[in-house]
Amino acid sequence: MKATVIALSVAACIAPARAQTLPGGFVFLRDIDPSIIQDIRYAGSNNFVGRPLAGYDAAECVVKRDVGLALKSIQQALVPQELSLKMLDCYRPARAVHDMVQWAQNGRETPAERRYNPAFSKNDLFRLGYIAERSGHSTGAAVDLTLVDLKADHSAAFDPNKEYADCTAPASARAPEASVDMGTGYDCSDLMAHTAAKSVTPAQRRSRNMLVAAMAQQGFVNYSKEWWHFSLPGAGGPAYDFPITPHRN
Repeated sequence: MKATVIALSVAACIAPARAQTLPGGFVFLRDIDPSIIQDIRYAGSNNFVGRPLAGYDAAECVVKRDVGLALKSIQQALVPQELSLKMLDCYRPARAVHDMVQWAQNGRETPAERRYNPAFSKNDLFRLGYIAERSGHSTGAAVDLTLVDLKADHSAAFDPNKEYADCTAPASARAPEASVDMGTGYDCSDLMAHTAAKSVTPAQRRSRNMLVAAMAQQGFVNYSKEWWHFSLPGAGGPAYDFPITPHRN
């Protein structure tokens, strides 16, 4: 009887761990480095679609293990400078990519949506390389992220009912990012968001260069049209479509 009770207790402990098992070598980033800040935008309304995307059942950064370990090394190098990485998007289910495609083709565009692409229609996002029908995020090779100055005041919160200026406006006028000013907001489909854009200030350019250099130390490559987008060559594989679920300890 005692042996049976022990066996049942062990099984009860193992079951939650099995529930958290992710396919394809994916892990929860917080299991690798819980100090890295997470602000997973597609799990809420603070994004260009204005709602959670399909498959984002939790605001959790899920990455390939090699990617997570590389991010941990970068974080360890930033901490002495009182800086932190902040993850904006990590693994993206293929169904979320399809959700983006449908949104871009639905023939409607609200003022809130136009904040993210002020210079052209969302129908142009495919042609201009801002949205793709297949994403490296779904393979586990790509992440979107920025830097946070841990000494700065980041108390301003996003208000979904407020009318903010577009993503190319000064930081004081656009939606709060709670991070280092990189010259545009996250997911800004605009020439100004290109990593090497000449239209940003010298301070903003230095911040972008700092982020690119920090990521390059661990082999990450930046996408030239998005200062926030990085991929780790060799870390990807096939596209996955499992949903992002809440993390369990």
